Amino acid sequence: MIKKQFRSFYFRHMIHDIEKLIEYFSVFGGLGWKVDIDASLEDLIQTEILDNFGSLYNQITELTTNEPQYLKLLTNLARGDRRIFSAFNKSGLTNLSGGLSLKHLQEMGVLEAEYSREEPPIKDNNKLKREVARHRISHKMRFTSPFLRFWFYFIAPMKKEIELGHYQKVMDNFRQHHQAFIGYTFEELSNVLLKHKLSSSQLVDSGSYWDRHVEIDLMATTLDNKLIIGECKWKNHKLNKKELNKIHEKCEKVGFEPDILMLFSKRGFSKELLSMQDKELRLYSCEDFEDLLSNISQADLIQGFERE
Repeated sequence: MIKKQFRSFYFRHMIHDIEKLIEYFSVFGGLGWKVDIDASLEDLIQTEILDNFGSLYNQITELTTNEPQYLKLLTNLARGDRRIFSAFNKSGLTNLSGGLSLKHLQEMGVLEAEYSREEPPIKDNNKLKREVARHRISHKMRFTSPFLRFWFYFIAPMKKEIELGHYQKVMDNFRQHHQAFIGYTFEELSNVLLKHKLSSSQLVDSGSYWDRHVEIDLMATTLDNKLIIGECKWKNHKLNKKELNKIHEKCEKVGFEPDILMLFSKRGFSKELLSMQDKELRLYSCEDFEDLLSNISQADLIQGFERE
């Protein structure tokens, strides 16, 4: 879905600066209407979202039925690590009530599941350590569009302030967290680019990997049993060899022996890292995401929320 939304957003706005395209898409992707790309992101948040809060709130409420437990859950999923049990705990929900909430929100097209690929611990004659025995493998949830995640990350928790016209608190919060927020959208798009580069016919699966030890942005396996590990960094500097060392450290923790390593960077790579690039180390910058935008046409347009 995110690839279709990305192509639709590009066709509607024709932002040729890929870094800017990803930044604006992370907020307005899936909203479904054209915004003034010459305006700053902060100005657009005010004019397109905060000034249209009432209309958007009513449309989103149709999806969530304005249930307080849904709103708490969605906010915690947007702001947290997206793990189901973690979000239940933060929202004060039991596994039963949380599960029913997720079922409804999936049926309404707000969320979709991302299933864990963590292997359960192997039991032998000895008892498992307490921390291992108590650990629960948890799936994650992701929002079906960047805009919905933006809404429940920055907008819904500040409903009262927005209705009173106190926009400054919303914008201060956005300035503080927006780089990390955009980083997740970059990770999702990096997974799309990974699939594009390797071709889906070679892949068994791809997506993030997490367990009680590590979080890995991307892990993919191929039909010929190759393991691909990737990390995505939305940082305002070039990545250097330290990032490569961090990936190796993560892999060692969980016993992974990757055949291919991939790094995705907002601002490119150091000369040292570029000199190391080969079939086993593949480096991708913002410019490479242009590959996802070929042969764009009117047919790529997706409708979203109605504009007041």
